[in-house]
Amino acid sequence: MDRRESQLEAAERFAKAELGNDLSGHDWWHIHRVDRMAARLAAEEGADAFVCRMAALLHDVADEKLNESKEAGLAKVRDWLRSEQVAEEDSAHVLEIISTMSYNGGQNPPMRTIEGKVVQDADRLDAIGAIAIARAFVYAGWKGHPMHDPHLPPRESMTAEQYRLGKTTAINHFHEKLLKLKDLINTPAAKRIAEERHRYMEEYVNRFYEEWEG
Repeated sequence: MDRRESQLEAAERFAKAELGNDLSGHDWWHIHRVDRMAARLAAEEGADAFVCRMAALLHDVADEKLNESKEAGLAKVRDWLRSEQVAEEDSAHVLEIISTMSYNGGQNPPMRTIEGKVVQDADRLDAIGAIAIARAFVYAGWKGHPMHDPHLPPRESMTAEQYRLGKTTAINHFHEKLLKLKDLINTPAAKRIAEERHRYMEEYVNRFYEEWEG
């Protein structure tokens, strides 16, 4: 096994240890799916698979939702990369991707590199489709938000802080984020996957409203 492969295996162990008991929808299996998708997209788009997979494996270890702050999460990942002696150039690239890939209420600028685009797409694809529907309700429950409230309409525009901390519902989350993701996908390979998953999610939301009144 070469050094990069052993570092990726170490990243898997680290992510499992950090996120194995997560109940917010950002658990190890989310990481596993994003890692697999990142490797698949990297192969199709000609991106550096090591950087893509390393960023995919570590992205939620640093997530500000799961740490005291964004800075604390990034410091945790930076220290781990240094302890594993990941090459400085690769470490810097991974940290750049992780620090800029989140949705953040739609406020973040476009990703700079093809690797960043691949990892962002892999993460966003896990927020589109059947599993995304399940994750939306898991996350709402974790945050203490209701499933649906007809008197609480989706927010049209919001700051990153309002997006993170404001009151919403599981169904509103589809309108505020999930149904917008298809048009924010970067790579051709991911766009093909997103189209079908998006249609499935739209059908679900429409069906939800049909059933709501009983």
